[in-house]
Amino acid sequence: MKKFLLLVLSFSLLTAGFSQSEKYVKAMESKIAMLDSAKTADEYKDLANSFERIGEAEKTQWLPYYYASYCSVMAGMFSLPMDGGFGDNSAIVDPIADKADKLLKQALGLTSANTETYCVEKMIAGLRMMGNPMARYMTEGPKAETALANAKKANPENPRIYILEGQDKFYTPEQFGGSKDEAKVLFEKALSLFEVYKPDSSIAPNWGKATVNYFLSQMK
Repeated sequence: MKKFLLLVLSFSLLTAGFSQSEKYVKAMESKIAMLDSAKTADEYKDLANSFERIGEAEKTQWLPYYYASYCSVMAGMFSLPMDGGFGDNSAIVDPIADKADKLLKQALGLTSANTETYCVEKMIAGLRMMGNPMARYMTEGPKAETALANAKKANPENPRIYILEGQDKFYTPEQFGGSKDEAKVLFEKALSLFEVYKPDSSIAPNWGKATVNYFLSQMK
């Protein structure tokens, strides 16, 4: 009888764990599906908050915090003035970058650094630099380059690496090393990698193809 009760208890715990995992995956999938359709700072902030809540509920999963950090960076980018200026926007950017950095550290407390976390690390440094490009280029620029180099070393077949490189080339003035032609080559490489890229699961990082298509559409 005792063995039977233990067997029933073990099965119940296993079923509960499976149900919780299934619930987690479905919650993540519903939010990940919204990544490419987000167009405003507020939409990205809402997604970041949603992913963070999932992380707090799950405790042991790194991906919610990773996505929360990524969405925070995107919210920061969309919060910048759209006049193309290079003034001091650190008051706007820094609190968001600090939040993104905190979330990424929470993710790294649950997993080892990998190509995806390095990409977001690069994005955080890039966001800080955009807060005051002229004052921060020499400090945040090298951090961004190092993070991107680490991402490429960890997995050179990650298409998001070449999206970030392409964006740098696209937005940087030619006198500082920018080039629309070089950006196009990088976006095309990212697109070709997306054709063969297979994420580890339905909730593993797979964002960016819509971004590539957008930039390539601007270069026809």
